[in-house]
Amino acid sequence: MIKNTKQLVTSAIIATIYAVVTIFLTYPMSFQASQFRVAEALTILPLFTPVAIPGLFIGCIISNLLSPVGPLDVIFGSLTTLIAAIATWQIGKSNLKHKKLLAPLPPVILNAIIIGLLLNYTLKWPLVLTMLQVGFGELLCCYGLGLPLITVIEKNNYLKQLLSLQFIKGKDRA
Repeated sequence: MIKNTKQLVTSAIIATIYAVVTIFLTYPMSFQASQFRVAEALTILPLFTPVAIPGLFIGCIISNLLSPVGPLDVIFGSLTTLIAAIATWQIGKSNLKHKKLLAPLPPVILNAIIIGLLLNYTLKWPLVLTMLQVGFGELLCCYGLGLPLITVIEKNNYLKQLLSLQFIKGKDRA
C-alpha cells in the first residue's frame, strides 16, 4: 500500500495529527460513552487515498494506549478504525453516487457497534444506550467535521499536494 517515502511520510503525518488531536485536544471526551473524538473527522481521508489507512490505524493505536479500557481498546478500537478506513477507501474507489455523503458512514456504524459492545463488556455500561451514544458522537465528528473537511481539502491545492490526495473519481462527487 505504501510505495515510497512520500507516502510513508504522509501516513505518518496523518497518524501524528490523529494522535495529537485525540490525546492533547480532546482527551477526556475521546474515551467516554458520549465520545467526541475530533480526530475521527480524519476518517474521511481514505476517500482520497489508501495511504491514510495505516496512518489512521497507527494514530488510533497510539491514542488508545491511554484508554481507560486498556489493551482491549488498543486492539479492538484500533481494528475498528482500520476496518472503517478500508471500507471508506472502498467507497472512494467505487462507482457509487454520493461518495462524500457515504464516506463517513463506516466509522459511525462500526464504532457504534464494536465500541458500544466493548464498553458494555469492559465497563458494564448499558449496551443499547452506549451504542447510541458512541454512534451519536461519531456522527457529530465524522459528518459534522468530516464533511466540511472534504470540502476544505477539495478547495485547497496545498493540502492536496501535502497529503498526496487524489480527487474522488466520477462526475457525481456530492
